[in-house]
Amino acid sequence: MKTVEQINERIRRKEAVVLTAEEVVELARKKSPGEIAREVDVVTTGTFSPMCSSGAFINFGHTDPPMRMEEVTLGGVELYAGLAAVDAYIGATQESKEDKTFGGAHVIEALIRGDRLPLKARGKGTDCYPRKEYEGYVQKKTLRDFFLFNPRNAYQNYAVAVNGSNRTIYTYMGKILPGFACATYSTSGEISPLLKDPKLRTIGLGTRIFLCGNEGYVAWRGTQFRPPTRTNASGVPVDAAATLSVVGDAKHMNPRYIRAAYFKNYGVTLFVGIG
Repeated sequence: MKTVEQINERIRRKEAVVLTAEEVVELARKKSPGEIAREVDVVTTGTFSPMCSSGAFINFGHTDPPMRMEEVTLGGVELYAGLAAVDAYIGATQESKEDKTFGGAHVIEALIRGDRLPLKARGKGTDCYPRKEYEGYVQKKTLRDFFLFNPRNAYQNYAVAVNGSNRTIYTYMGKILPGFACATYSTSGEISPLLKDPKLRTIGLGTRIFLCGNEGYVAWRGTQFRPPTRTNASGVPVDAAATLSVVGDAKHMNPRYIRAAYFKNYGVTLFVGIG
């Protein structure tokens, strides 16, 4: 069996054999696991799903005179500003008070796309930060820092949602019809990153990943992470199990792989591309 070091060396020499998970599934119909392991060096995986537990840290850069921003809105969406003077965090599901179908996810996507957005900030004013108000426009090239930090992404497995009541309900998994008329689930199946590595042997703190069209990293275990309580015959969890907390430089992300959305009667969410 090849080691990770040997595979990395083959990558450096541009000799590595790289297949997608879909291609490996097809290959598995013709060859044994041992043959595939000998012939293939890297298997790519991916998911592009709504991940509500997402957001971005932003540093706006200092104003003149300097200001401690304590109340901040960007594009009409409130940011959490209980950090340092011009740092803030925008959550994907934070809704605009003027339009419930627009929220933090839309602001994040718009910034990544390069749009200019209105910024409003207020503070009480201090000796070191005397300015009390600021209004202007920002875009990603004017931001001091702009990086995605998502507390919980890439669920390893998830429940199926059904509706046994006599009325249609609207959830973060979409519209669910009454009387068990439909079932909703969320997974990328055979190409799902954490299902293809159920014991997380190659995924951990600092692992480089594909994140919204750019390089990202696994920052920590995701919130609500739990060891699998039940597995199938192949050792794959059948309950909600592992999650990842991920981080990446949003200034270089591609809007093709990150999309804001509104789920009727539920709220705003963010589709995040991870691989």
